[in-house]
Amino acid sequence: MLTAYLLDDERLAIERLTRMLANDPRIQIVGNSTDPVDAIEQIDALQPNLLFLDIQMPELDGFAVLKQLAHQPLVIFTTAYDQYALQAFDTNSIAYLLKPVEAAKLTLAITKIQTLRPDIPKLLTQVAPSYPERISSKTGDRTELIDLSRVTHIYAEDKLTFAATDSKNYVIDQTVSEMEGRLDPARFFRIHRSTLVNLTYVAELYTYFGGKLMMRLKDAKKTELTVSKDRAKELRDKLGV
Repeated sequence: MLTAYLLDDERLAIERLTRMLANDPRIQIVGNSTDPVDAIEQIDALQPNLLFLDIQMPELDGFAVLKQLAHQPLVIFTTAYDQYALQAFDTNSIAYLLKPVEAAKLTLAITKIQTLRPDIPKLLTQVAPSYPERISSKTGDRTELIDLSRVTHIYAEDKLTFAATDSKNYVIDQTVSEMEGRLDPARFFRIHRSTLVNLTYVAELYTYFGGKLMMRLKDAKKTELTVSKDRAKELRDKLGV
């Protein structure tokens, strides 16, 4: 029997999927959540074989959840959006089901997993995360591609998200949380709720008034950024200081 965990920010979607899986003797549901942050700890503790995963959720999207998991289950995406299908191939994805999930397609996806079951350990170790080298900025009908090696930091301001470079700050469609989930965590680190930094551009850390930790970048503007208290220790560990 396969053990499964359900994660979707809509409680009704979880309840519907639970009903659909209830009559399948191949599946045992071991947990569910509408909160992606809480779900990470639960999934790592329960270690299910299979994760039914929504993509667009508050705080963390589905891809960001996968990158923060210590335990990597096989994944069946259940989403209302079809534009993430290509990105899903870079994960331990077995199926990409559009809502409302059809019973026949759900059964087919589980059958596929049952067929692969002897090879599941090998599958989980073979799939490595893939990270983009460029991001896009769209203005009207024009789309610019930005090399991430040029991006010093990504920040939110006035309900917009910007990718900062020495020459220009580009508006991007994703939130800071979504970008954190997409980008290589070895290169980009979230120092604040509204700021994600390219670690290769860190010039120095220093303590400011009141014990506040500050960061200065080695960009042309020598940008100074505030590091939140709850991120300070992990940042120092990342930088080896």
